[in-house]
Amino acid sequence: MSEPSRTPKRHGRLVRFGAALVVLLALAGYLTVQYLTGGTGTPGCKVVSGKGDGASYRFTPEQAVNAATISAVGTGRGMPERAVAIALATALQESGLRNIRHGDRDSLGLFQQRPSQGWGTPNEIMDPTYASGVFYAHLAKVPGYTRLPLTVAAQRVQRSGFPQAYAKHEPDATLLAAALTGRAAATLTCTGRPGATRTTGSDAVRAALMRDFGRDVVQEAGAEVGGAPAPTPTPSAASKGAGRTVTLPVSPGAGSTAGHSSRERGWQLAHWAVANASALHIERVSYAGRVWTAGLTDSRWRESGTQGAGGAEQGAGAVRIVTAQ
Repeated sequence: MSEPSRTPKRHGRLVRFGAALVVLLALAGYLTVQYLTGGTGTPGCKVVSGKGDGASYRFTPEQAVNAATISAVGTGRGMPERAVAIALATALQESGLRNIRHGDRDSLGLFQQRPSQGWGTPNEIMDPTYASGVFYAHLAKVPGYTRLPLTVAAQRVQRSGFPQAYAKHEPDATLLAAALTGRAAATLTCTGRPGATRTTGSDAVRAALMRDFGRDVVQEAGAEVGGAPAPTPTPSAASKGAGRTVTLPVSPGAGSTAGHSSRERGWQLAHWAVANASALHIERVSYAGRVWTAGLTDSRWRESGTQGAGGAEQGAGAVRIVTAQ
């Protein structure tokens, strides 16, 4: 009697081996994604309440960049936190905080402003800095806007066909405004490793800072010398240390034109940097003895744990931004 064929057994082993290989490859792919994104699968940002009441709002890196610009332009114009919250709620409703090239009729951009209604040219409206500035210019003309319900103040600017729509965004806009104006410290974080872009490095960070805040943001500490304003330095002179680091001294009284303390100004700059981390390839942000590092799975602000540069930075009231290149 001949022996039974071994072919079915070999075939079964090959099938099991192939299945195991597929599982291993899938696991390797998953771990690679977790490493590249800091353990989140998809990069994202989160802002939490500084009151410890558990309120939070999650949003994308793209939304974070636009929200940070809206806040920076507002405080740069001396607008209060309430104005920033109104602007953020408006952009959340009109565009989802995305700079879109379409909308109702000729509406464009973050606030869905219409060239035909005198808001600017299409190119101007698609510039988030310009769009934010012209929104605030109209808001400032609304009598008593800080005392009005948010949806009423927004509607006085937008003249929307859905005047009550802004109200539902007020909780999220309020959280964002508190963090991005610096009132709520260490409350905005982003997860995932920064993605490379064509414009990265410290020069790109300084250019973006000046675009959103104005050239004074990179001015050295001691803005006044002998009662006269010191000249604004060039972008290269504004960076302390070698190419990857941008240091922003926060002098006493900084941000006071918008009613903010120097501490709030520092946290505004620090949160702005975290919000722009993916776009500008920022790896680390530190301020007031706390540090945020890209790629950590929980992405919390942590104690710096050093008495060297971190301690000196805390004492000097400087925000330090370190880029990947």
